[in-house]
Amino acid sequence: QVQLVESGGGSVQTGGSLILSCAMSGGYSGSTCLMAWFRQTPGKEREGVAAVDSGGTTSYADSVKGRFTASRDSAKNTLALQMNSLKREATGFYYCAASPTKGPWWRLRVVAGQVPMDYWGKGTLVTVSS
Repeated sequence: QVQLVESGGGSVQTGGSLILSCAMSGGYSGSTCLMAWFRQTPGKEREGVAAVDSGGTTSYADSVKGRFTASRDSAKNTLALQMNSLKREATGFYYCAASPTKGPWWRLRVVAGQVPMDYWGKGTLVTVSS
């Protein structure tokens, strides 16, 4: 059974940085799937943050472009999210997710929240305070 486990969440001050990690196990090949980060902040629906396809190409939500960097190691089945210049509104649970690429523009559609993901982690909490 595929499992995704996030780590790295914690508390940070506004303007600070944090790195999240996700480890995937269970026989699902990181070399053939798309992996992504989502988040759910207080009072809002879950939203896509970043997606990385099997070739390493990334897409980001407009709200995090230039500040967040997603990267993956397909051989190790891991995904990371470097978050810089954090804002208070970034507070929330961050989730790692994975799915095969199922159609054109899949990476962009994942970030836009338009398509479902097959596997999800349980999330890690990020708290940004002033």
